[in-house]
Amino acid sequence: MALTHTPPWLDTSQYIKLRLEEAVQEAELALKFLDQGLHRNASGKVFQAWKAMISAAAAKNRELIARHYTGMVRDRTGKVRSRADLIIALMPTTRLREVASMLEEVYGKELIHLTDMALNLHEFQYNGLDPEGIVSRYTNLNDVEKDVKYLAEKTIEWVKRLSQA
Repeated sequence: MALTHTPPWLDTSQYIKLRLEEAVQEAELALKFLDQGLHRNASGKVFQAWKAMISAAAAKNRELIARHYTGMVRDRTGKVRSRADLIIALMPTTRLREVASMLEEVYGKELIHLTDMALNLHEFQYNGLDPEGIVSRYTNLNDVEKDVKYLAEKTIEWVKRLSQA
């Protein structure tokens, strides 16, 4: 029976493969939700897709990530793990932009732009539309739809790029 989840500290190449597969599946699901008019669900799925892609890119560049996230920490099970490995495995939303910024030196500025878009969509997922632009950057569904479609397409492009590298 194949493993459905492999942590990066056990098998980095398998972890990367699984996270890239996850990214594609989540991006495709986001587009399906969008077709059904489920904008907030679509936003959440495309955010998860991008997060999985960034996690895979971080795992491919573990040494770069480890230079910033040094030391060891205990995971939820009490086991001691590399801080970098936990960041890669969990890819906390609070670290997503920071990791994308680190990966800029390898992949360029587009990663930061797309990460900011993913975070905007994540914010919309929880807050919905806001005509005043106070709790959400999105004031209309047309912008949400364009960004979900664009980020889903770009996620799939990035998965192909990372799969070939």
